[in-house]
Amino acid sequence: MKRLLVVVHLTLHEAMRRRVLLAALLGGLAFLILYGVGFHFIARDVGRNARMTLIEKRVALNAITLAGLYAVNLLAMMSAVLLPVDTLSGEIASGSMQALAAKPVRRVEILLGKWLAYVLVVAGYLAGMAGGVLLVARAIGHFTPPGITGGIPLMLVEVVLLVSVSIAGGTRLSTVTNGMMAFGLYGLAFIGNWVEQIGTYVDNQAARDVGTVASLLMPAEALWQRAAWMMQPALMRDLRVTPFSPASVPSPAMVWWAAAYTLVVVIIAARSFAKRGL
Repeated sequence: MKRLLVVVHLTLHEAMRRRVLLAALLGGLAFLILYGVGFHFIARDVGRNARMTLIEKRVALNAITLAGLYAVNLLAMMSAVLLPVDTLSGEIASGSMQALAAKPVRRVEILLGKWLAYVLVVAGYLAGMAGGVLLVARAIGHFTPPGITGGIPLMLVEVVLLVSVSIAGGTRLSTVTNGMMAFGLYGLAFIGNWVEQIGTYVDNQAARDVGTVASLLMPAEALWQRAAWMMQPALMRDLRVTPFSPASVPSPAMVWWAAAYTLVVVIIAARSFAKRGL
């Protein structure tokens, strides 16, 4: 355990010095400022609109809050892939991994330490960004979406899954190839999910099946869809008044599948790294 914590500490120190993290933080700060300004003007006009009922005003505020959380989800997803994408492949290529692995530290401790460190970094980034969006909605619009205690944790499961995929790819692939693979899998899930949504809307079972298979291959987007479904009132869900009201809602079984998927990916990564020649 002590050696594992040492690896976590070293990896956290390394992550804090990387420019990609600084870029993510600066980009996130710029987004929150822009989002806050936009939310201010939208909330002001919604509040002054006498033709809108109270329910319509809350639906409008819920929609713009979900739009902000959707942007946060994308930023967190990119951070989950890009931050750890070369933590193994880059160190193996530079030769620095040989020095670390030669010490009395098992390879599984190296991998788990790096995985845990980047999970902490990305989880902190997600918490800060999502918290910023919710704080803007509360402070300016006096609104908090329902179901955030269930929706935000699902977003966390999504980024943990993507961190795991990125680190697992680094045990065998080069940095560029690993990044392309991780984003490719996410793109597959993204397109597959929309195929499923459209297939549900037009009652096309074949399209729904294609989307389900894509979600099984990479359940990241399905987690966001369920999180978005949870963070809106029943009226928005039933009427599907925004793009964040899915026609086909992933079941709780998909959440368990994503958790099992993450665990299996980490186990495969540990076995692959243990057999990797340095």
